[in-house]
Amino acid sequence: MHPALLRSRRAFLADVGMGFTGLALGAMLYREGIAKAAPSPWQPPTGQPHFTPKAKSVIWFFMIGGASHLETFDPKPAVSKYAGKSINETPFKEVLTSPYLENERIVAPDANGQIRTRLYPLQVGFKKRGQSGIEVSDWLPNIGDCIDDIAVIRSMWTEDSNHGAQLQFHTGRHRLDGYFPTIGAWVHYGLGSLNDNLPQFIVLGRPLADCCGGMEAHRANYLGPKHDGVPLTVDPKNPLPFALPERNVYLEEQQAEFGLLNRLNRLSSVEYPADEKMLARIKSYELAFRMQTAVPEVFDFRNEDKKTLDMYGKGTFAKICLSARRLVERGVRFVQIYHGSNGGAGGWDAHSGLKNNHTKNCAEIDRPIAALLKDLKQRGLLDETIVVWATEFGRTPGSQGATGRDHHPYGFSVWMAGGGIKGGIVHGATDELGFHAVEHRHYVTDIHATILHQLGLDPHRLAVPGRKRLEMEIGKPIKEIIA
Repeated sequence: MHPALLRSRRAFLADVGMGFTGLALGAMLYREGIAKAAPSPWQPPTGQPHFTPKAKSVIWFFMIGGASHLETFDPKPAVSKYAGKSINETPFKEVLTSPYLENERIVAPDANGQIRTRLYPLQVGFKKRGQSGIEVSDWLPNIGDCIDDIAVIRSMWTEDSNHGAQLQFHTGRHRLDGYFPTIGAWVHYGLGSLNDNLPQFIVLGRPLADCCGGMEAHRANYLGPKHDGVPLTVDPKNPLPFALPERNVYLEEQQAEFGLLNRLNRLSSVEYPADEKMLARIKSYELAFRMQTAVPEVFDFRNEDKKTLDMYGKGTFAKICLSARRLVERGVRFVQIYHGSNGGAGGWDAHSGLKNNHTKNCAEIDRPIAALLKDLKQRGLLDETIVVWATEFGRTPGSQGATGRDHHPYGFSVWMAGGGIKGGIVHGATDELGFHAVEHRHYVTDIHATILHQLGLDPHRLAVPGRKRLEMEIGKPIKEIIA
């Protein structure tokens, strides 16, 4: 049949089936850029792991602004010993010119376009924690108590010396390269649902500012909108504002409305077959209706015992961490948690007043995150849940002004726990001043690759035809921390 006649037939079926409503919806979809006649050139995965997984879910903590590795998980006594001196006046002056970065990237000792060579002393003490004796900051005593369940990776590096590194940590690509799928979107894309009443990729906490990637840090981009993260609010009365029914609308009435809307959308798919955005919209409507009951229940803590509530403590971040446990308990695949978003570069961005800044921020996260680890463990969920603590880069050994540290992408720390990850170990190292990652160096996507591996996914087999992925963008699993 001639293509023009085929299209006319489809149009006739759609318009007759939908009447003026169909015509109006079609016009709206074209105006919004949603409707496309061309079929999708690729098919999504089956939703099954490629090999036997060791984990089912991920809880991803991201400290926005750049937490100092030197004051959290990578103590460097030499920084305090030579405080006030230029690095060139110490026995470690060679760290300024050592070509440690991969792919022949030899860097100058700059951060954020500046040179920070005058050493700034550590602003907090460290203690050996747990049976493993790993040193952890005195600002993080509760997380320190969990160190035997944690693998600290002290040898991370990235490319962007400004806060575009926040987006780079989530996608593996420099912001100047454009927008790419995030790690949460890849997990959502690769695996099927464990709970059809809840989104499989949920975002808690205020997202990144637009200057640093904004909502793109939890979007799927070319994988399609159905794999985007869904932002929720820890409020049982209003967890998903745009999906709540209007007042005085009965459940039966709303069911009928959603049923009609679903039929109209599916009739429209006659006109626009295989349109990913149309199908995503239909599924979003269906999911939104089911979520109206399921989501408020997640954030209703009335059935939690007092001991559990006391363990997490009070405040918004405590509620977020408790919600994360309740979400993975109900089968959510990926929970992305932001801390420190302030409408700008981020609350951990301590260019001045680092001691006050990190004292406050660490106090907000320490007890709730430790409680989450303990809670998951006592419920048998830590074995199947990967917990990640990350930030876009570290802070310079040298001072900025009198009381701060600048951005530092050449060596910093993150940690992982649960989901088949070894506990009580330190992997990788920076030099004596915490300047360069020098041992078992890992670009940020090695964290992504490790997560996917533990979930039973091969990132190469997730590749989309026509979308070439760089090896650097895919990363390699950190085998040394896998149990």
